[in-house]
Amino acid sequence: MYRARDRVDNEEWLTQLERAADSLDLGSESRSNATDLFLTHVPDEDRSKPATAAASLYAGALIAGEERSQTAVADAMDVTRLSIQKRWKNILEDAGFRPPSW
Repeated sequence: MYRARDRVDNEEWLTQLERAADSLDLGSESRSNATDLFLTHVPDEDRSKPATAAASLYAGALIAGEERSQTAVADAMDVTRLSIQKRWKNILEDAGFRPPSW
């Protein structure tokens, strides 16, 4: 779980998440899921935050049933697809979900 202060400390990344969600035309459930996942998994290193935010957005959309491609999410978040590919399953598993097997 995260603290309310985490939302303030990571406002820049949450704003970027919202912009990307807008460009991907994601609904409120996907956005809420992505925000919760990101704030629960915020890395200590700033250089890892964009990739974690992107993976959280991808995973949040999956949970909400609004699947987008890793490439589309990566483009919207300005990270590589590999950044998402390396992180999204762990984020889902840590949140108590079982990643799809496709």
